[in-house]
Amino acid sequence: MSFDILHSPVAFLKEMLGAVPGESTLKAYEGYWEKEERPISETIDRAGTPWLRMFDPLGERIDTVLFPPEYSKMLHRGYQDGVVWRVFEEKSLLPSYLLGYVTAFNDPGLYCPYTVSLSTAVPLEKYGTEELKARFLPPMLRRDETVWQGATWMTEIKGGSDLGATVETVARLAGDRWLLMGEKYFASNVGAELAVVAARPEGAPRNVRGLALFLLPKHRQDGSLNYLIRRLKDKIGTRSVPTGEVELKESEAYLLGKAEWGIYLILEVLNLSRVANSVGSVALAQRAMADALRFAVGREAFGKPIIEHPLLRKQFEDRMTQLKSAFALAWEAVELLNEVWRQSPPYSERYHLFRLVAHLAKYWTAELAAQTAKWAMEVYGGAGTLMEFGVERWLREAMILAIWEGTPHRQILDGLEVMERKGAHQLLFRHLSAIADPQALQEIAAQVENFLKLPAEEREARAEEIFRSLAYFTAEALRGKTRRNG
Repeated sequence: MSFDILHSPVAFLKEMLGAVPGESTLKAYEGYWEKEERPISETIDRAGTPWLRMFDPLGERIDTVLFPPEYSKMLHRGYQDGVVWRVFEEKSLLPSYLLGYVTAFNDPGLYCPYTVSLSTAVPLEKYGTEELKARFLPPMLRRDETVWQGATWMTEIKGGSDLGATVETVARLAGDRWLLMGEKYFASNVGAELAVVAARPEGAPRNVRGLALFLLPKHRQDGSLNYLIRRLKDKIGTRSVPTGEVELKESEAYLLGKAEWGIYLILEVLNLSRVANSVGSVALAQRAMADALRFAVGREAFGKPIIEHPLLRKQFEDRMTQLKSAFALAWEAVELLNEVWRQSPPYSERYHLFRLVAHLAKYWTAELAAQTAKWAMEVYGGAGTLMEFGVERWLREAMILAIWEGTPHRQILDGLEVMERKGAHQLLFRHLSAIADPQALQEIAAQVENFLKLPAEEREARAEEIFRSLAYFTAEALRGKTRRNG
């Protein structure tokens, strides 16, 4: 088995997909990273949390996040190459996720601004009024340094799993806009020109049905700051995206879609990000393996390079297989989302199939990323623990992937919900019937059906075991599909 494709995300994509849409753009983007952007990314990571300049010399509040000048060049390259604008020009999500894969191979944290910008532009384009779209969408689709960024702010101090109980931000109607009062505790890409925000209109019930989705500009119509940044967070990784605490004080905002659709629109936003999380997780795992391979080829022990020792070589082979299975699962989520992303409530069966695959992919790939990054450090031995050699970064970056946009518990429980209420497991088994091993398919189907007959509390307590088995089965079946496509 050859491992050479590990060093190139584009080569790996070609191996897995055969024809890669926009291959010339991806190759140029990959080359740009290799020649110019990797040293910038490494410097940003070593520097840690960026600065927040809260006031100008005259004492006016400005809340500006300060990065080195080179950061802006690195950041804007992805926007210029089309991580957002190509989605709307080509009417496909694939270009964004492909560019995201190359980005995450080099800097998983930087993929976050691109992801949340896309997750802002999509609901704006789908659910915004014509006036809102004319005002706010064109700046998000620019192809130069003036492009606007987006952000998705749902989580508050009490956490994000139970949004119905933990979102305390209140929205009050005031003429043609709404005024928001509240705080967002984990505000990624803080400083963005636009954000989509979960809030509860006055008088709405205190559950998920009472939530609505709002578009929040950085500045009010009079030009003043529309939200305040209380502080930036010190994080274990993803230092190339600033995360902060945001204060909303009668902040001007605009309702997206129907208020009663709020939770569905919020989940649409989260699903765009969850799929990106899966893509980024696989890319990180590939990067960790590539760094481990580079070390294993150069490091000699007992008279030969350590890659030639049977145990380590077998580990590389096994992890290459895992990487390909994980990619197949993540990419299936991408392709299914690309089919259904234009849908609005009520959704089709195809959308519910996508939901289950997205939960499986997010759960499975995030765990793979962390375990692969840990193993890469082990290949390096003691040197793997030292920041100066860089491999430990991938473990730090991977730790957020299991948490961002829903912990493993959330993916399991939401996956269980779509199986129980929408029969998504049956949709999945039909979807895989032409490519899966018939006996293995029959066995996993029987396991799932027996599991769903358990009493509710026992079913939840034992959910991870069946969810893990279902994720593994699905990934392995889809790996066979990608082999035939390639």
